[in-house]
Formats: sequence, structure tokens, C-alpha cells
Amino acid sequence: MTSPAVHSDTLDLIGNTPLVLLKGPSEAAGCEIWGKCEFANPGASVKDRAALWIVRDAMARGELKTGGTVVEGTAGNTGIGIALVANALGFKTVIVMPDNQSKEKMDTLRALGAELVTVPPTKFADPNHFVHTSRRIAEENENAIWANQFDNVANRRAHIEGTAPEIWSQLDGRLDGFTCAVGTGGTLAGVGMGLKAQDEKIRIALTDPHGAALYNYYANGELEGEGSSVAEGIGQGRITANLEGAPIDTQFRISDVEGLDWVAQLLREEGLCLGLSSGINVAGAVALGRQLVADGRKDARVATILCDTGFRYLSTLYNAEWLAAKDLPVFDWLGSS
Repeated sequence: MTSPAVHSDTLDLIGNTPLVLLKGPSEAAGCEIWGKCEFANPGASVKDRAALWIVRDAMARGELKTGGTVVEGTAGNTGIGIALVANALGFKTVIVMPDNQSKEKMDTLRALGAELVTVPPTKFADPNHFVHTSRRIAEENENAIWANQFDNVANRRAHIEGTAPEIWSQLDGRLDGFTCAVGTGGTLAGVGMGLKAQDEKIRIALTDPHGAALYNYYANGELEGEGSSVAEGIGQGRITANLEGAPIDTQFRISDVEGLDWVAQLLREEGLCLGLSSGINVAGAVALGRQLVADGRKDARVATILCDTGFRYLSTLYNAEWLAAKDLPVFDWLGSS
């Protein structure tokens, strides 16, 4: 029996998350589908990794000094990760979020001691977009840095140096495909680059929600979205610095309904309480697995990211009235609105 890991630094708790075989998705795909349990990070999401690399990179370059402040624009999870990392290293945090994100994320940020600024959701071209607002706040405050998760490539280095080697090692170097959705692009690009360095034949797939523009970009060369999604933290309309050069081999577009079907099944049958981004990732992994099997790789193995905990969405995904208001199917155990 292996003893649990022992750490002398709380920040060492970030990363080295478990990998679990997902039975239902594996059966649906006809091959093994593995989920990287990023909800096991201290901040309960994959974004802890980017937060740690970004803050340590700013410290190493001398930009973030004692008593300084980290400012970031985020859908929530990166802000939570930054707040925890900043607390552990003695820094302050200012987080800017769109005001349509889950109440649980906002409450968590306040509980962690971050200063929370909310702004109306708007297009990236609008100067009042949460990303641009966070940049201005950083520029206007002394001894403050802007984390800039979308275009700061310390983000994807977290996955090149951390997540990808972990997956490779956990699967003993036998992996045929990897997929996830894109928010900043750091996870997909970083894991893709890291895995391709181990085996160029590993198929890397984008899993895009409706409303995002990347599916069409990789399929047809044009940044053009179609439809909409309620998923938080994923869906991108531009090629970020983190996404530049990402080794994307194929792409899938997944609806919220399909993603929610997997959220429901994984909770009901496998005891995993996840957010919608994880459900969309799992749907993409099943699609990739089926593609690999159709190409003759009957014993294929596909990995994806289980991004965060469903406990972060109790007022949305797990609320019958909210689901009904969005014209989404209500989980049967919640009853009708």
C-alpha cells in the first residue's frame, strides 16, 4: 500500500492530481476514457496550476515584490487559485469578474480575502471587458502586477511542465488522445505540447462549446462562433498567446445539453459532482475515443480534464429553476421548477 504524500509547503499541494478511469464514458466510446481530477487541487480547479506558475514567474522576474498585489480578470476559478497562492506567499489580490458568473465563485473569492470587482459581461473589444478592466486596475496601482492569464505563457508552461508529464507517467506512457475545451488556451496547448514531446502520434483535439469561435477556426480557418453556451470559463473568440502554436489535430463542438447529460450520468452512476466544462470535456473525449476506434485503434486511451467541482455551481447547474429558465433539461432528482 502506497503512503499518502507528505509536503512541507502548502503550494506543493497544487498538481499531481489523480487520474481516474471513467466507466460510463469508456463504455460509450468503446475504449478507455480517463479523467484528470483537477477538482483535487486546493482551490478545487485546474486553474490553481496557472495561478502558481504565473505568480512564481512574476516573482522570479522581479515584477512582484514584497507586499505587492496580483490583479486578474477571470470567470472565477483562476481568481480563486491566485487568491490562495497570493495568501501563501504574502501578496494581496484584486479580482475582476463578469457579474453573470456563479454566486459560489464570488462568495469564495470574498471568503479568501480577495477584493472582488464585478462588471457587466461584454465583448472583448469593449474597453469595459473584465480583462481590460483588470489591466487598468493593475496599471493604476503601485506595486501591482496584472496576471494576464490569457496571454501570459507562464500559464501554458504550467501544463507543459506539470500536467502533461503527470498524465504521461500515470498512464505508463500509453496514451492515444487528449482533449479539453479552451478558455485561455493554456491547458489544451500546454498539455498538447507536453504530450507531443513524448509521442508525436498522440491525437490532440479541441472540444469547443457552442458560441465559441475556435471550432470553426481549426475546421475552416475562420474565427466565427455559432449558438451559445452557459458554461463558465470556457469558450474563446480569439487566438490567445497561450494558444499560439497549439498542436491541434482535430476538433469537436459540444452542446450544453450533451455536456449536462454527462454531468448527470457521472454524478448519478460514478459519484462525481462536476461543472459543465467537465461534462463538455468528457463528451469531447468520448467523440475522440470513437474517432480513434473507427481508425482501427481498438485499445485506445483518451485523457481529458475534470476542471472543477460541481459544488461551485449549486445556484446554477444544480438549481431546477435556473436550468428551466435557460431552457436546459432539469436533472430528474431536482424535480421541476
